[in-house]
Amino acid sequence: MSDRDYAPLSLACVRALIDKQYDKRKAAASEIEKMAKEFVVVNNTGQIRKLLKVLGYEFTMSQNPNFRKGGLIGLAAVAIALGKDSSEYVEALIRPILTNFSDNDSRIRYYACESLYNVVKVARGSVLPYFTEIFKNLSKLAADHDQAVKNGSEHLDRLLKDIVTENATFDLVAFMPHLRERLYSKNTFSRQYIISWVSVLHAVPEIELILFLPDILDGLFNMLSDQNIEIKKMCETVLKEFLRSINKDPTRADFNLMINVLILHAQMHDELLQYTSLTWIHDFICLSKKVMLPYTSGILSAILPCLAYEGESKKRLKEVAEKVNTLLMGLIDTSIDTAEEEDNQQLDLHSVLEVLTKQSIHTSVKTIIASLKWIYHLHTGIPIKMESEMETVFPILLCSLKDQADDVVQHAIYVLAQFVSPKEEGPGKSEPSPYFTRVLVSLLNLFRRDRQALEDRGSFIIRQLCVLLNAEEIYKSIAKILKTETDLKFARVMVDTLNTILLTSSELLNLRNRLKTEGSELLFKTLYETWCHNPVATIALCLLTQNYAHVANLITTLSNYEVSVEFLAEVDRLVQLLESPIFIYLRLQLLQTPENYYLIRAMYGLLMLLPQSEAFHVLRHRLDCIPRHINCIQRSDVNFEDGNKFKRMNFNELLEHFKKIQDNHAHQRLSERSDALFKTSVKMLNP
Repeated sequence: MSDRDYAPLSLACVRALIDKQYDKRKAAASEIEKMAKEFVVVNNTGQIRKLLKVLGYEFTMSQNPNFRKGGLIGLAAVAIALGKDSSEYVEALIRPILTNFSDNDSRIRYYACESLYNVVKVARGSVLPYFTEIFKNLSKLAADHDQAVKNGSEHLDRLLKDIVTENATFDLVAFMPHLRERLYSKNTFSRQYIISWVSVLHAVPEIELILFLPDILDGLFNMLSDQNIEIKKMCETVLKEFLRSINKDPTRADFNLMINVLILHAQMHDELLQYTSLTWIHDFICLSKKVMLPYTSGILSAILPCLAYEGESKKRLKEVAEKVNTLLMGLIDTSIDTAEEEDNQQLDLHSVLEVLTKQSIHTSVKTIIASLKWIYHLHTGIPIKMESEMETVFPILLCSLKDQADDVVQHAIYVLAQFVSPKEEGPGKSEPSPYFTRVLVSLLNLFRRDRQALEDRGSFIIRQLCVLLNAEEIYKSIAKILKTETDLKFARVMVDTLNTILLTSSELLNLRNRLKTEGSELLFKTLYETWCHNPVATIALCLLTQNYAHVANLITTLSNYEVSVEFLAEVDRLVQLLESPIFIYLRLQLLQTPENYYLIRAMYGLLMLLPQSEAFHVLRHRLDCIPRHINCIQRSDVNFEDGNKFKRMNFNELLEHFKKIQDNHAHQRLSERSDALFKTSVKMLNP
């Protein structure tokens, strides 16, 4: 080893600098500091650079760890000697030190921290052009397994933060990719380090970190779900500060670039993460209004499931979701209905309805109801645009009609009713909805496919529709649809359901009274032609309308057809209905003579149809109550024109129609039996 190899360092200085003992290295560093000061005094920049080159390359990049230790302490000594002039030599000072931050020897990593600390302490703001590189290295050392190294890096980190706070001139644009990358670190200490820097940078007004918030927002929210409570608290605090800044000056926030991040995290299972995301979404809607419209579907995906939350633990989550829901609904108005498609604030209605379709089959009643309310809100707010989405809407509503919860079914019916209500065209004028018949057809198709739905919900649905809409129009329209029904079994069951509702439901009181009055012949005829699918329902309809002569003829005609157990059960139910308050007028008419001739005959006809069951005895006892002198009416006393209330009705034509329908049913039953017998025979021959 010669003096020329490490000039301007002497051989003795070199030997001391690479000695294993720290005291000797420190003494060598003092000599180097003295030498560097002399160079500064005489402005010998050449010797200074030569000294830095020797220390930076020959020592800190040596394979010998003692050389590296000596180089690090030597560079720190030069920096101290240079003082304020160190800014001219920052690169030569910093880069060799940074290469040792990842050294395998923990002592060398510690000395690198110590060395850089001394450089930064004297160079101050001059090191900011290298801030990104220093930051990357320190973020790794924050998770170092050696406590001494961690302590050293923390001292350096605090110094850097002081410098940044007082002199924010570093390149934030170049720094952001590194900050964003480190935000996704899984190490607890690294995360704490990163969050602390985000907080510091945001606190410096000149830095305007909020402009770069879209770059780091996902990483911050990702950290919010960390299992470490300290990290959660730190991150929560930082996010609150950012949101406070956004509320203070919304013009500096890019809502479009951040909202999708919030929507994503609002659907996670971490409670704090969800709550914070929804709070941000709430404030975004308040601040940016219709800028949020294009993101309605995503926001709905996040908030609708939250409406189902129960219990104190998730109370605040549900409350903020409800607030967001209300705000979002407030954005929907008629101005959207006429907006151009290329409008940047356009509502993507189709994607919204896709979300509502998905949420309408949620396990929570509250979420389903909220989805139905949204459909109604869209219908009333933007009816023009909703016109083109009916194909999407109807299946949602019809599916909801099969729900087990009464509240869901009731809301679905209400929305359906609003869709098909007549449109007001002016005072006293209205235009029928083009969807009225379509809804009823869809409803009947639902009942045809799902008989259980008809049995469980059919009566409830029809009654509610009759309350919300015109009951007479509903019954006439359904009757016209069923008139061409090819599934005769379904037609019979459907008529039985409609007839039971008509005769028993308080919601149908006005329609019953309407059928009892003269002038309702057309309504009666419309119903009758369909009611013929069910003989007992036909009899009941004619009893309700007081066309007793025709009832007697119908009962006589039934002797030509097969009497099934199902038929007898329906007659049994009719007898029970005759004892109800609805038919008080009929029971009193049994006392009228001689007008009651056909009524009594019809009652005895029903009695003869029944086996001697409980219903038989009920009806017989009722007829036994008729005074004997009334019961002995002579045929000559009867005014045949009084047999039916509707004098202008062609009952012979109606009777022929009844026979035709019954023949069709008989033919179908025979055909079904033949098919069943054939299948049984084939099965026996081909076991």
